[in-house]
Amino acid sequence: MKDVLLQTTPLALDPDHLTDHDLVQGALANDPEAFRTIMRRHNQRLFRIARAVVRNDSIAEDVVQEAYLRAFEHLETFRGDASLATWLHRVVLNEALGRLRKSSTRREVPLATEQASADIVPFPNAASSEDPERALAQRQILRLVEEATDALPEAFRLVFTARVIEAMSVEETAALLGIKPETVRSRLHRARQLLRRHIDRKIGPVLMNAFPFAGRRCERLTAAVMSRLGLVR
Repeated sequence: MKDVLLQTTPLALDPDHLTDHDLVQGALANDPEAFRTIMRRHNQRLFRIARAVVRNDSIAEDVVQEAYLRAFEHLETFRGDASLATWLHRVVLNEALGRLRKSSTRREVPLATEQASADIVPFPNAASSEDPERALAQRQILRLVEEATDALPEAFRLVFTARVIEAMSVEETAALLGIKPETVRSRLHRARQLLRRHIDRKIGPVLMNAFPFAGRRCERLTAAVMSRLGLVR
């Protein structure tokens, strides 16, 4: 970062109540807590935007790291015309798209082999470690949604990620991607159609594991009945 102060000025307020202006000023003063708060506040959303472009967890994480360094180096150019989140989104999006342009073909970008660090579908009845079969079924459903999202064309995938996964407004998505609001709406509609088709083709194998009752749960019930029958050795 250019012309940062040699001495830090710690932020006195609760990080949750700091405004964009507070954080930018703190970062310009080289306050470690300001940098930490900015990243913790925006990490998940920036990761998801990057991953929507590169479709790989480790590459997306690297994109976000590089984007942060680039943003912090030029933080004095942030004028507050847009929110800090929007400004960072644009930096990450440019970095991610730049990675793709450096590849000779899109196919050279490997698909993710590990689960994203942040869930994109909330499950209200999350399975515990005592219910591994249900946990496996839920992971399969989550993975199915992730694969369907990855399979979307880039233009639709970016809109879907911004609007549905990150719950950004139509206007925010349009500003981020540099397209018209009506284009956001039409692409989201098309993305949902494509997702539905993809999931319909693959949902059969997943449903075969619905309401699982095997493994540890099966053995526990069997042992309980055997005990009540007096057949336990």
